[in-house]
Amino acid sequence: MNDRVSITIEGGVADVRLTRADKRNAFDDAMFEGINAAIAAVAADNAVRVVVVSGDGPCFSAGLDLTSFGKMVSGEFKGGSAIVDLPRSKTGANRGQQVSYGWRDLPVPVIAAVHGVALGAGFQLALGADFRFVAPDAKMSAFEMNWGLIPDMGAFPILRELVRADVARDLVYSARIVEGEEALAIGLASRVCADPRAEALAYAREIAGKNPDAIRAAKRIFNMGADSSTAELLMAESREMGALIGSPNQSEAVKARLEKREAQYA
Repeated sequence: MNDRVSITIEGGVADVRLTRADKRNAFDDAMFEGINAAIAAVAADNAVRVVVVSGDGPCFSAGLDLTSFGKMVSGEFKGGSAIVDLPRSKTGANRGQQVSYGWRDLPVPVIAAVHGVALGAGFQLALGADFRFVAPDAKMSAFEMNWGLIPDMGAFPILRELVRADVARDLVYSARIVEGEEALAIGLASRVCADPRAEALAYAREIAGKNPDAIRAAKRIFNMGADSSTAELLMAESREMGALIGSPNQSEAVKARLEKREAQYA
């Protein structure tokens, strides 16, 4: 998308890479722009069935570029209404929040492959994925409190879905670092892997082999969120199932299963 982010698409899997390895994939304006452009590009490409997000070099992302904190002290980086009044997506996310929430809004599953550190902005980017495949020695942290700030890139609505309320408070208040096995135990990680990116790509290929219409239908229901009533979710299931039954890709799934071959989806 720019010199901060690259996308390679093969077999329906979009391999999205943060490519600022010399700066530990830290977030500057160009990184925000590159990630949001990547989200928009994937959303517009109907050939994409699954996304894997990872960081080039020694880590996933070390968070906000240190120069940004200097701008906060000097007054060059504006707060107040300048942040409150930023343009927002249909979901309500501003440009910074879109870096994490944009992955959730995508119609396809997203896997974050985390190695090294995922701090602050990098941590919140990973939270936005459907899954987080994490290295055993990966270090994850809602690091903002160490800079006198709070996470403001979608962490609060996402954390309430992933972990207990007291665990979310602990992570934010203390800004402590959580490694792979603990991340799995408390709900931050989906899997602990020796090679997160390799496992994420393998799993992505597995999902890409399913009926893409059914995968997208399932994500639409999941994205309705915890605030949806049981009745709303049940009705959503019925609507999606009604659209799927007898559709070309669903028929192909049945035929391929019965004929013991790989499906060829439109």
